[in-house]
Amino acid sequence: MSTNVPEEKSSRNGKGKNILIIILLLLVIFSGVKLYFDSVDKSQKTEEILILSEENNELNLRIDSMAYQLDLRINEIQNLGGNVDSLIVLKEQLLAERNTDRNRSAAEINELNKKIDGFSGVLTEKDSEIEKLKQVNQQLFTENQDLKTSKAEIEDSIVQLNLKQEKLEEKVNIAQKLHAENIVVAAVNSRGKEREGSFRNRHLEKLKISFDLTENNVAEPGSRDIFVQVVAPNNQVIFDIAKGSGTFSIDGREEFYTSKQAILYDNSKKSLIYLYQKETDYPEGIYEVKIYSEGFNIGNESFEIK
Repeated sequence: MSTNVPEEKSSRNGKGKNILIIILLLLVIFSGVKLYFDSVDKSQKTEEILILSEENNELNLRIDSMAYQLDLRINEIQNLGGNVDSLIVLKEQLLAERNTDRNRSAAEINELNKKIDGFSGVLTEKDSEIEKLKQVNQQLFTENQDLKTSKAEIEDSIVQLNLKQEKLEEKVNIAQKLHAENIVVAAVNSRGKEREGSFRNRHLEKLKISFDLTENNVAEPGSRDIFVQVVAPNNQVIFDIAKGSGTFSIDGREEFYTSKQAILYDNSKKSLIYLYQKETDYPEGIYEVKIYSEGFNIGNESFEIK
C-alpha cells in the first residue's frame, strides 16, 4: 500500500505538466495565428492605399491630358473667331479638381473618370465646329476677294437687299415663335411624391419640369429642339454632360443647357415633361427655369429651395 501512493502522486504530477504544456502550446499557436492574420490585414490595407494612390496619379494624368486637349481647341477656335466660353468653364473645372490637396476616395475617382469620359464627346463636337469655322473663314476670304473687284454701288445694293431680307425673316420668325405655358416645376422624392414651387433639398431627388407648347398655325411644322436651362441663384446654369446637358447658341453667344428634347411639332398643342436627376444638394435660394427653341426664349418660371 505505501509503495503505490508515491506512484499515483507522480502520475498526477505528470498529467498536470502535460496539461500545462498543451495549454502553453495552444496559446503559442493562437498568438501565431493572430499575428499572421494581423499581418495579412495590414498588408491588404497597405496594398489598398497604394492602389488608391496609383489611381489618383493616373486620374491626375488624365486631367492634365484633357486640359491640354481643351487648350488646343480653345486656341484654335479663338483664332478662327469662334466662341470658347463653354470650353473655358470645363477647363476651369478640371484645373480646380487637379489642384486639390485632399486625397480622393474611390467613388470620387470613379465619378471624375466618368466626367472626363463625357468631355471626349465635347472634344468631338468642337472638332466638328473647328472644321465648320475653317470652311466659313475660307468662304469669307473668297467672298472678300470677290467683293474687292465689285463696285461700291453694287455693294451698297446688296447690303440694302440683305437688310430688307433680314427684317422680313425676323418678322416671319417672330410669327412662327413657339410659346410655353402652364409651366410647373416640382420636386420628386424617392417615393414619387411631388411638391411644387417651393421645397427643400430632402424632398428633391429629381427635378420635374412640365409645360405645354401652344398651338401655332403660322409655325412651320417639323422637328424642334426644346432646351431647358435651370439657373442657380448665382446665375450659373446647372448642367452635367454625363446626363445629357450640353451647349447651344442664343443671341450670338454659347450657353449651357440643363436638358433638351427633340420633338416633332405639328402646329397643335403639345405637352412636355423633363426629369433631371439631382446628385448633390442645391444651395438655398430662388432658381430660374428658362425654356428656349430656335433661338427664342419661349417661357420662364421660378422655384425656391429653402
